[in-house]
Amino acid sequence: MSGAARLLVLLAAVTSNLVASVAQAEASASDSHARDFDFAFGTWKTHIKRLLHPLSGSSEWVEYDGTHVIDKVWDGRANLGVLDASGTAGHVEALSLRLYNPASKQWNVSYANPREGKLGGTVTGAFDGGDGTFYGADTLDGRPIYVRERYAALGPDTRRLEVAYSADGGKTWETNWIMTDTKDAAAAQSSTIGTHDGSRDFDFEIGRWKTSVKRLAKPLTGATTWISYEGTTTVRPIWNGRANLVELEADGPNGHFRGLNLRLYDPVAKQWSLTFANAASGVLNTPAIGAFENGRGEFYDQESLDGHAILVRFVISNVTNDACHFEQSFSADGGKTWETNWIAQDTRSGA
Repeated sequence: MSGAARLLVLLAAVTSNLVASVAQAEASASDSHARDFDFAFGTWKTHIKRLLHPLSGSSEWVEYDGTHVIDKVWDGRANLGVLDASGTAGHVEALSLRLYNPASKQWNVSYANPREGKLGGTVTGAFDGGDGTFYGADTLDGRPIYVRERYAALGPDTRRLEVAYSADGGKTWETNWIMTDTKDAAAAQSSTIGTHDGSRDFDFEIGRWKTSVKRLAKPLTGATTWISYEGTTTVRPIWNGRANLVELEADGPNGHFRGLNLRLYDPVAKQWSLTFANAASGVLNTPAIGAFENGRGEFYDQESLDGHAILVRFVISNVTNDACHFEQSFSADGGKTWETNWIAQDTRSGA
């Protein structure tokens, strides 16, 4: 697919707000609610009961058993959960990305599965006295619904998650998902479960890298001042390579920042979605969409800069076993011209 064709499928927002100040990071670290999910890290045995046809009057439930692996991100201010379970109704694979927003003191929880390779279904909420409640809006069979999730402690090593839907604006709720997790201290802490579906585009990047970043201070203003940062990038595989999580940590003149990039492969569209977030806001940006061709990856989205609509292009190039190059560019004229504003060079680190 050409770059011009990809522009037709732009979504929104990439990494322009990646930088977080030291003060913001320290405020997040000192916030007790930023540790709400500390209980969850590790490997759990999981038992799931799922209502097969929610909000239809059906009472047919199916059950699954499997594992739920939850890994710490940003020292606990985010985490990644990977669910793998099987039962009479088949096999379930899913991931959950949880991000803490220090401004609202709430968590944003988003979901994806390998069949679609898209992140969505976000719910927002917080914990009170060890129990967490989260709400979001979604659609079911084309009609709008509300979603409610409740976490409850059943003991020191057991937790339950219940999901319920409402079709009447929250007046009544129907529970459709009951997941009971029991801590499994002896289980292997692996989040690479699953069968590969043919896309290995990002296999080259799995591991740890030294990262050098140059950022244009004021994009699309005619300014030529660049700011440099040095840090590390760590890339971990999910679903045997069909997804991956990138963690970037670096220091520069503006202080310390942390960012992440969750990449999901869509086997139907044969494209990747790249979704970015930073530790200062704990909010996911709408993903950039694209693919690799001849070893070069191009991804596009649409966002605003100083109140003006712009296009964003993210390019991955010069890929070898020990190095890769990243560039972000903005366009204010519909893609006719581009100005590069972010350059990162990664080299393999043995540390």
